[in-house]
Amino acid sequence: MGIPIIALLNADNETLHILESCNLNGVQIQQFPSIVDLCTQWHNKELNIVAIISQAEIMGSYGISILDFIQKKGFQRIPFFILTKFANENMKRVSLNAGLADVFVAPFEPKALELRINFCIQNWSLINTSFERNIFKTYKTEFLKRLFDIVFAGTILILLSPILLLVILAVSIESKGPVFYYSLRVGTGYKIFKFFKFRSMYVNADQRLKDLKHLNQYKIDASISDSLVDESPVICDWCMASGGKCRFPVYADNHHWCEKKYSILKKASANAAFIKIKDDPRVTKVGKILRNTSIDELPQLVNVLFGDMSIVGNRPLPLYEAEKLTTDRYALRFMAPAGITGLWQVEKRGKGDMSEEERLMLDNDYAKNNSFFYDILLILKTIPALFQKESV
Repeated sequence: MGIPIIALLNADNETLHILESCNLNGVQIQQFPSIVDLCTQWHNKELNIVAIISQAEIMGSYGISILDFIQKKGFQRIPFFILTKFANENMKRVSLNAGLADVFVAPFEPKALELRINFCIQNWSLINTSFERNIFKTYKTEFLKRLFDIVFAGTILILLSPILLLVILAVSIESKGPVFYYSLRVGTGYKIFKFFKFRSMYVNADQRLKDLKHLNQYKIDASISDSLVDESPVICDWCMASGGKCRFPVYADNHHWCEKKYSILKKASANAAFIKIKDDPRVTKVGKILRNTSIDELPQLVNVLFGDMSIVGNRPLPLYEAEKLTTDRYALRFMAPAGITGLWQVEKRGKGDMSEEERLMLDNDYAKNNSFFYDILLILKTIPALFQKESV
């Protein structure tokens, strides 16, 4: 089987030193630059990986989502530990139910790490058997819902193909740039995927966002806003000292910044999670028509066919918004299907502006009560909300 190895992801030098000081009974610690690299070497070199340790936020890209990634790649279940800067009791409980062996919160105690890691590795056959009987049931799409999504999305795309061709032509004529664009979004179970839309803004729209921050209806703090929309990555002092290359990148809508630095900014202010601007001057003339008619949303039907989204569900969020919704109060929204339209669009359409709190409460309510027949009821209540524009 080869030398037993603990795969280490995202760890800084201080954490690596702490782990190396532990007596792990001859098990070696090996760092990997990414989960993809880990899986590649694990398969190609037939490594004897006996545990994985990741230093990250629980709901971040190197958090519990790694469990699903490894499972989809066909690897056997092994102890998976997360070392994080913050985790309340509810987050720990959800994480352990989801399959984590344990969660350690900074400052990390070498003795506690040593005892727990050794125990889980040595007794994993018994622990894993117990876990299989009590495995946390994450959201899975019902057969009827998935069948409806495929038939509905495919039919709409075929029927509207002439209109889609006209839109492609109009967008191309009015302004330079791609007809379609995608941004990274967080959907069901905090899964990150490419979210497609027709381009409705000028190509330099993101560069202009920080000049318009005073128009944001949700009043995001100026210092945070500047950091979120800066064209250059915001790198923390640790990354700068390690050669100037970010070790903890977070990506969203063509921007990326350091997760460590962003975490500091995030904790420094209790800002609104959403960004919304009325009469946005970054939008093209064609784009305004597309948005008012919600035609810019039609490419999301491709996401539905791919299985990234459903017709009805909670709106998938950019990473910088999703990162702010991993608290006890709001994380439930990610345990529901991601969708083109959802409960908050149906309830609030035509009733004026909706507060962030109302939107999040409706997202959680849908997560608790969603079903195929409930989706049909929502669609029947208001067909116009089916392709509700995202700026609601």
